[in-house]
Amino acid sequence: MTEDPLDRAALLDLEQGRAIAGLQRDVLEAVALGRPLNLVMDLLCRQVEALAPEVLCTVLAVDSVGLVHPLAAPSLPAGFSQAIEGAPIGPKAGSCGTAAWRREPVEVSDINTDPLWDDYRSLAQSFGLAACWSSPILMDNGRVVATFALYYREPRSAAPFHRLMVEACIHLCMVAFKHEENQRRIERLAFYDGVTGLPNRTLLADRAGQALQVSARLGLPCSLLLLDIDRFKTINESMGHAAGDQLLQEVARRLQSALRETDTLARLGGDEFVALLPGSDAASAMQRADLLLAAFTQPFQTPGHGALSLTASIGVCTAPADGKNLEQLLKHADMAMYEAKAAGRNCARFFLSAMNQALEERLRLETALRRALSTGSQLSLHYQPKLRLADRHLVGVEALLRWNDPELGRVAPDRFIPVAEETGLIAALDAWVLDAALNQLARWRAEGRALPSVSVNVSPLRFYQDDVAGHVRRLLQQLGLAAEALTLEVTERLMLDDDAGARAQLDELHRMGVRLSVDDFGTGYSSLSYLKRLPVSELKLDKSFVAELETDADDRALASAVIGIGRGLGLCVVAEGVETEGQWNILREAGCEVAQGWLIGRALPVDQLQRWLDDQVQRSAPR
Repeated sequence: MTEDPLDRAALLDLEQGRAIAGLQRDVLEAVALGRPLNLVMDLLCRQVEALAPEVLCTVLAVDSVGLVHPLAAPSLPAGFSQAIEGAPIGPKAGSCGTAAWRREPVEVSDINTDPLWDDYRSLAQSFGLAACWSSPILMDNGRVVATFALYYREPRSAAPFHRLMVEACIHLCMVAFKHEENQRRIERLAFYDGVTGLPNRTLLADRAGQALQVSARLGLPCSLLLLDIDRFKTINESMGHAAGDQLLQEVARRLQSALRETDTLARLGGDEFVALLPGSDAASAMQRADLLLAAFTQPFQTPGHGALSLTASIGVCTAPADGKNLEQLLKHADMAMYEAKAAGRNCARFFLSAMNQALEERLRLETALRRALSTGSQLSLHYQPKLRLADRHLVGVEALLRWNDPELGRVAPDRFIPVAEETGLIAALDAWVLDAALNQLARWRAEGRALPSVSVNVSPLRFYQDDVAGHVRRLLQQLGLAAEALTLEVTERLMLDDDAGARAQLDELHRMGVRLSVDDFGTGYSSLSYLKRLPVSELKLDKSFVAELETDADDRALASAVIGIGRGLGLCVVAEGVETEGQWNILREAGCEVAQGWLIGRALPVDQLQRWLDDQVQRSAPR
């Protein structure tokens, strides 16, 4: 019985289909298992060559600038691959280079005569290559990432089975390259910062772990620098995040250029950068910190905002003395960095063990302060009287916060107020003081004590974080107090700030009738323009100007100048820290209106102030 040619052709087609399906299965399995791209392409080429022994299969990667790099060529001579490494694609660059250039398949049946091979003909002939069919591998965005090619050792065109294989292989290459691209994107998201392209905390931890292990094994130091851009949050909010990101990119570029190739520069987030310096001791680390600070010397050019000057603060520590792992080093470098900020910024500070003790003290204070705020029983107000200099008549009292902790004892305000500001507790603390002071004033008046007014200090941070004007309005209404009975003492820092929300609150308080006093006037910037623009009612002459009034002519001149400014603008001037009759007389003669200090009375708890008030009434009663 004669075999039907049609049956034989169908059987061949079936076998070839199964062969291609097996090739696809094996390659897709390698991709799914996460095999490296070069090994996947090598497997693909070997499978093709096993199915068609007459062909030589290659995959060339094409980089972003149009240069080719052999990725897989298992049966081609190594010399051929080496010769075309880094060759450019172009309109006459053999089959592969031209296919990538044209972005379409190029089939050359005879290399000896085809003009596309003019520049590479002798190379192909020397390795016995006579024909080549190449197809570009394009990604979804149209970018050519590779070429897939079949070479022959005799002039010929591709067989039908070869064309079926190439169709399947082009798809497999696209899947493999897409998978590789996605893996790289995932890796960058996992290990690199999305804004600057620098290593992130995860990659920094990996490199730090390796560097610290090597340092420990070899007995070598390893230093870490933590850099924070000064006042970047304000800059970022004023310019917008897009401009802020561009600024961070330029900062990263400058910092990277100031480091060695063996160093690692990472971005932790926000405006914080870390430099890991393997092999660097304390002295060389401080030298490197100076180079990083120098990177900020030249202004930064920002689109739409012109030149911008930046500074940075750096904390430095060294392993193993300051820590044996990344977390310890970061913690200690962070302490040193905040010391640099406290020293005026734009400098570097090395970690000292005393900083750790200071942090522990701060954390202890923070925990105790939170506990005190939750109960309120440990907090109290003392009140310091204020008298009119002309007739010693009581004009009001200033409420001063006191804290008596069962474990820490009496904690001075200059210890716990900075902690409250740093930890965000200051708004709650200020609110407690305002509430307690106005409630006490209402009780005194209900008891028949004619106390004119109470002054309360308010932190600038509360104006940024809270509705001070709304809180004051509610308290005054609930307690039936007139707005004139309250004076809020604020610092020059708030008056000089351009924050629109804070400015609106100051205006609202003024419209309500609440008096605003500038505390410690003359110790800050003292820009006199804000005294004209803002609703200020009172200036407080700092005690540093009062202390030497009797002996220092300069202090007398400065005090007289402040008093003159206040009187000229129609503002009440209150002198703080008055302790002697001589100071009292000098201030009165200079035209100062009100004084407070130990000459009059210390800040007193409620019961003692009440006795003081009763004594004042008896002294002023007619005899």
